Amino acid sequence: MMIAEMVEELGHRVVAQAGSISDAQEFARSAEFDLAILDVNVGGDDILPIARVIDKRALPFVLASGYGTTGLPAPFRDRPVLRKPFLEQLSAAIDTLFGSKPGDI
Repeated sequence: MMIAEMVEELGHRVVAQAGSISDAQEFARSAEFDLAILDVNVGGDDILPIARVIDKRALPFVLASGYGTTGLPAPFRDRPVLRKPFLEQLSAAIDTLFGSKPGDI
């Protein structure tokens, strides 16, 4: 929820958020969004299944971790990673991907 608040504080709209991997599965498969921000560890579960679904849809995503690049899913270690806390990094990552135009995340 804190990430959603940060995104909205930056002027973007959150279209979906999930507190578990099972909840995230449906959003990953069908939600319309411009960017996904995936916490590497969601309630002790690995984000890899969700990252694979979003990657297969060719949609952009960034990973968030309190441990930096340690523990990132192997196939996605080349993706941008936000190290918590990361409000300023999040703003820069969104601006890099989309310019300064607010959008749906």
